[in-house]
Amino acid sequence: MGSFFEDRAHAGRVLADLLRQYADQPDVLVLALPRGGVPVAYEVAQALHSELDVMVVRKLGVPGQEELAFGAIASGGVEVHNDDIIAQLGLSQEAIAQVAARERQELLRRERMYRANRPALQVAGRTVILIDDGVATGATMRAAIAALRQRGAARVVVAVPTVAQETAMELRLEVDDWVAALEPTYFYGVGRWYLDFSQTSDAQVIELLAQSADAAKASHPSPPQPQAPTTSAPRANRHYNRFL
Repeated sequence: MGSFFEDRAHAGRVLADLLRQYADQPDVLVLALPRGGVPVAYEVAQALHSELDVMVVRKLGVPGQEELAFGAIASGGVEVHNDDIIAQLGLSQEAIAQVAARERQELLRRERMYRANRPALQVAGRTVILIDDGVATGATMRAAIAALRQRGAARVVVAVPTVAQETAMELRLEVDDWVAALEPTYFYGVGRWYLDFSQTSDAQVIELLAQSADAAKASHPSPPQPQAPTTSAPRANRHYNRFL
């Protein structure tokens, strides 16, 4: 069986077609899990005419076994723990705090770098479409969902090109809407479903976010400011009503 998606941009266009009901809604915000989720989310945001931002999540790795996560932190100050792993390994609160502090610094550094000092877009009260290039175990996505709930999102929608079927069954219970192009029983990893699954660079993330921000400004320009009236021309209020 061949790969389903040509690359992440193609996956984004496929998802955008499945998300058409969210197009042209001013309260919709598309959030990407970097790095691989950004090229996917960029295509979705462009198609839906929505704003795009990143939701950064950092894994909290067990000291000495960093690939084994005992939790995660996400944008907005959310921290989630796997109490079973913490108990099994006897991790102290001091060790947990040290790992979390280090990863929090890295999370903030990445947010500043990706946004190029633009402020984070508002989440509270909005419909947020959370996107990654695929989901295997769901640990990162689960932390992102918890962060959005804590930050007051009105609705949380998860949209992914491909996800392990068992993981999909669990995660769809945690969100308001679930959209997935593929939910294979035999998953074999996210990259299995892409012809081109080359790594997304930080530079690509920065460029796509900047392009999306520029497009949003062009679509919603700031209204021009009325000029002060001169003595030679009496003020005509009707010229200014549209700015009030």
